[in-house]
Amino acid sequence: MTDVDMNFIKRLADLAEHNDPINPELYTKYDVKRGLRNSNGTGVLVGLTSIGDVVGYEMKDGQKIAVPGRLVYRGYNVESLIKDAESHNQFGYEQCVYLLLFGELPTAEELKLFTNLLGSKRTLPENFTEDMIMKAPSSDIMNKLARGVLASYSYDVNPEDRSISNIMRQCIELISRFSTLAAYGYQAKRRYYDGKSMYIHNPMPNLSTAENFLRLIRSDTKYTDEEAKLLDLALILHAEHGGGNNSSLTVHVVSSADTDTYSAIAAAVGSLKGRRHGGANIRVMEMMDDIKDHVRRWNDEGEVADYLNKIIHKDAFDRTGLIYGLGHAVYTVSDPREKLLMGKAEHLAQVKGLEEEFKLYKLIERLGPELLYKAHGDKKRICPNVDFFSGFVYTMLNIPRELFTPLFAISRIAGWSAHRIEEIVAGGRIYRPAYKNIFAERDYIPIEDR
Repeated sequence: MTDVDMNFIKRLADLAEHNDPINPELYTKYDVKRGLRNSNGTGVLVGLTSIGDVVGYEMKDGQKIAVPGRLVYRGYNVESLIKDAESHNQFGYEQCVYLLLFGELPTAEELKLFTNLLGSKRTLPENFTEDMIMKAPSSDIMNKLARGVLASYSYDVNPEDRSISNIMRQCIELISRFSTLAAYGYQAKRRYYDGKSMYIHNPMPNLSTAENFLRLIRSDTKYTDEEAKLLDLALILHAEHGGGNNSSLTVHVVSSADTDTYSAIAAAVGSLKGRRHGGANIRVMEMMDDIKDHVRRWNDEGEVADYLNKIIHKDAFDRTGLIYGLGHAVYTVSDPREKLLMGKAEHLAQVKGLEEEFKLYKLIERLGPELLYKAHGDKKRICPNVDFFSGFVYTMLNIPRELFTPLFAISRIAGWSAHRIEEIVAGGRIYRPAYKNIFAERDYIPIEDR
């Protein structure tokens, strides 16, 4: 594009920006639920679900009372799923997928059959890797993942069938293949954008999702059982988060229009890429890089607090005033996912010799919420969320940073699939909220008079 074209586009962008601002007072005047949230911070109730529950507060006498966070899958506390997997020294993500899709825990035989089914579908269709991944690589794996989902439509012999059995087949295939799509997209990026060697390994049907992913991203296919089990735990924690999170709501909204499975899931991938959603884990790591570069004594509480205040007052890092990894739409006392990951992060930091860095995380975890509270004078207390430690854990597992958000998608495809099926079965009405137009009507001006 020429400089003339770019200058013209810049003028058009300035015009659009000038004409689009809306006075914030109008949102109060018209009682607009910005972000689909009520004035007390609770979410606007737009649907019902039996898949997952995110508990961060209770309502008593019309008042919102914060409580320690709980994450529930089909009625079961997620901590119980993880304890069960750890007590049996098994991978638990596949059982989690079964529970989310079908609503009940599987028997040993059902789990074996389902795990075998997932394993048998991990290989991409013939010529897919060459034609859809290698011929059009992307610098961002999430965009590559979305394209891979949409391209899967062309390889489906029956893509438009809206029967539950066909949608279930499509969802199971996508759940199986997401780790392969992300890993191959990463390998293509290494080759074409990073100038590094590319390794295309075949997925193994007898391996879990976590094992296969680690095998596919590493040149030597090697990983330890401890690494795979820790990644499996992270997959369980990210698999579902209620119908109101942005990407799951996207699945409901797009599915309600009666579109195909691939369009609905690709839209969810686009949502999850956002920095305010799944992309936040990378922003945490970028923020931590900045803090480590500017704070000389990581154990000095005063020095760390001073720099956090600079971030809060938009004088440091990205000038947004945000401490990434702190705060959540529902959790205020604690995020149960963060608590579980934090324990694993502490153990892994000891093994890797990164105790000082872990202590820095813990110090920010303790100081950040209080400093934000003092700076904004807000009644709402905040807590660390799952993104605060997840990137640190992935880094210690030697997983490249550009794969952090794709890992979120590899896990959350389970919840998305359950929500798509739920919308098809129980929804039955297209989403159509209202927007209030505030631009007055005016007489049309002929082009010769403009």
